[in-house]
Amino acid sequence: MERKELARRAVEALKAEYPEAECSLDYRDPLQLLISTRLAAQCTDARVNMVTPALFARFPTLEAFCQGTEEEIGELIRSCGFYKIKSRDILACCRMLRDEFGGVVPDTVEELIRLPGVGRKTANLIVGDIFGKPAVVTDTHAIRLSGRIGLTDSSVPVKVEDDLRAVLPPEESNNFCHRLVLHGRAVCTARKAYCDQCCLKDFCQKNGVGAHGEKLEKAPKN
Repeated sequence: MERKELARRAVEALKAEYPEAECSLDYRDPLQLLISTRLAAQCTDARVNMVTPALFARFPTLEAFCQGTEEEIGELIRSCGFYKIKSRDILACCRMLRDEFGGVVPDTVEELIRLPGVGRKTANLIVGDIFGKPAVVTDTHAIRLSGRIGLTDSSVPVKVEDDLRAVLPPEESNNFCHRLVLHGRAVCTARKAYCDQCCLKDFCQKNGVGAHGEKLEKAPKN
């Protein structure tokens, strides 16, 4: 089975299993999603959602953040972990948005990754969820599940991103990645893949069985 066909089946199965594909971070505007995603590094989305209401109440605008200090931001985000580094990045990011981008969150990956603390994963999330452009968010779930399904041979985020872009319909790519997160939390977990409960089991190459019981060979690159 070629990877494009494997991707098509995975898109259809996950769409049926998780019809509502959306980011689990709470936000009201592009800046809040940008900051929340930075906080989510090495931290759960649930914890971030517990922290951000007080953070955004204290700093409701870009200018408010720019006038803040690393120490004050750090105290509000302490429970997210690595708070000193994250507070430094958040403040520097906001000031760069003000000084170099006219106070507007940019809409391309290339511009977003210039911001302090913003990598391709965050940039793709912003581009996809805020601006509705095709995006591939290669978080830990996307990397793990893409490898298990047979859509990539790599565990390097940028290579996984390239592999998924090559086989996913552009209009499906962003939601597909959200659904991988949902599936990775519920069924195909890091500790164990519950293949008997999996909506992908008929063709997933970790399971090794095709839709008609045939033995699957490794998907060729295309």
